[in-house]
Amino acid sequence: MSAAYVMSDCWTMTRRELAHWARQPVQVVVGLVFPIMMLLMFGYLVGGGRGVEGDYVDFLVPGMLTLTMVFGLEGTMTAVTQDLNKGVIDRFRSMPMADGAVLVGRSSADMLQSAAGLLLMIGVGYALGWRATGGAAAFLGAVGLLLLLRFAMLWIGIHLALVAGRAELVQTVQILVWPIGFLSNAFALPGSMPGWLGTAVEWNPMSATATAVRDLFGNPGGEPGHVMAAVVWPLALLVVFFPLAVRRFRRLSS
Repeated sequence: MSAAYVMSDCWTMTRRELAHWARQPVQVVVGLVFPIMMLLMFGYLVGGGRGVEGDYVDFLVPGMLTLTMVFGLEGTMTAVTQDLNKGVIDRFRSMPMADGAVLVGRSSADMLQSAAGLLLMIGVGYALGWRATGGAAAFLGAVGLLLLLRFAMLWIGIHLALVAGRAELVQTVQILVWPIGFLSNAFALPGSMPGWLGTAVEWNPMSATATAVRDLFGNPGGEPGHVMAAVVWPLALLVVFFPLAVRRFRRLSS
């Protein structure tokens, strides 16, 4: 099967997912607005950030950008399980289609929405007074790290959705996202936490990305040398969960 054939199948599945946006605009809007509400809430209602030197908004915005890349996976997970239960994926599998094109199409559509949400969040951050002072190249590098984290988390979600098989079980899996997201340095520095908790936070892959993008943006809480960890962690997750998801998909009807 040629690469052009595979790409054509993947693009067809991507267009299918994009067509769903026009039929479900509310779901798309909610997905874009929810992170903004979180940013405003933590910036103005909960804000403070113990141990943070400098403007807390400059510390908070990169953390919220990182957190946004982890949240919202339930939409993709639910869509996968719905296709499974309705027999849509079985019909696709009966066609002369590249293995995994359905999953790649779903992930591509999610990445487009994630990129749009990321740009929107950056715009809101600028409206709140946040500024990236690290230069254009560093800015693009930070955005790339954020999207890489999203891509890795997305394939974890797809694999878990294929394992769960039913939309109601996705709700249970979704609950696990919250402690992973909040057990990070998105809102406060690990040094301000109890020793055991700070250690756990520092080992969270989210914390590596948040620290790296803060450094690239030139914001408080950034530390040089974390870019490598922010690349290695997502790639390691992809190496594990991408083949697991594809293999699970191939075995659905076996």
